[in-house]
Amino acid sequence: MSGKIHAAITGVGKYAPEKVLTNADLEKMVDTSDEWIRTRTGIRERRIAAPDEFTSDMGLRAAREALAQARVAPEAVEAIFVATCTPDRIFPSTACLIQAALGAKRAYGFDISSACAGFLMALDAAAGAVESGRVRNALVIGAEKLSAATDWTSRNTCVLFGDGAGAVVLQAADRPGIRSTLLGVDGTLADFLSIPAGGCRLPASEETVRQRLHCMHMAGRETFKIAVATMLEAAQQAIARAGLTVADIDCMVPHQANMRIVEAVAKRLGDGVLERVFINLDRYGNTSAASIPIALAEAVAAGKIASGSKVLMVAFGGGLSWGGTVVEWL
Repeated sequence: MSGKIHAAITGVGKYAPEKVLTNADLEKMVDTSDEWIRTRTGIRERRIAAPDEFTSDMGLRAAREALAQARVAPEAVEAIFVATCTPDRIFPSTACLIQAALGAKRAYGFDISSACAGFLMALDAAAGAVESGRVRNALVIGAEKLSAATDWTSRNTCVLFGDGAGAVVLQAADRPGIRSTLLGVDGTLADFLSIPAGGCRLPASEETVRQRLHCMHMAGRETFKIAVATMLEAAQQAIARAGLTVADIDCMVPHQANMRIVEAVAKRLGDGVLERVFINLDRYGNTSAASIPIALAEAVAAGKIASGSKVLMVAFGGGLSWGGTVVEWL
């Protein structure tokens, strides 16, 4: 390969656990209703991992599917970037566990903890490695077992989250695949969306368990407003950096958090954008870092993304963090 090296997505994969948790099931667990959940979030059901099924297991399944589609052997993988806020362990990284199970003997890897924006952060890190010439074949995985960090007594949060994994293969190419990326964080708003305990600030104790501080905590109203504003700005800047207009975007794959957030962002981007948005949150709920790659894999399978398609991915998550990425499908 001569000239400038570019990074392109050449394979996608996903995995969703077998167990389906419906809104009707949640009605039996907390004081909520199917109508309340659907009208406020757009979610009808979500997938829940088995007790002996972990983030690395799901990430491995998605990775194998993506590698098969890209026709890349595990032995050819040189880097594994895993976006997750629910790792199997604090260390070693989930990337290490997947590397071993995959048999990717040549690969280095690490985890990126940026919640729902994590996949785009990991994709940018992988693209940099590929574009620099240091890596030719990289795996980018978003995987979460959010059910392990959900307070199942809180009707405000337990209705939102689900488990799953998605993955992409990123390879060196002679023309642009990753056209642009815009990433950002604002740590002054960190408490709006977080898991307070489990780190060195609040180590595990009877008190942290009693207060359910190892579960996700969210300031819903404040988070909604900031999510719309930051996702809109990230989308607009990513499109501009790619030298495109909103009209050039063939498919928008947003973080699947809440239908009202997605609709608000799409409508502010312009007329007709909502019709180009790929949605699967009704079947999966919010799977955090796994959200975009799962949707990406399903959009490709459904024929919504094909060679030449210009795809906008945009996300918002804890940190607070956000990102927008424009990809041209090769």
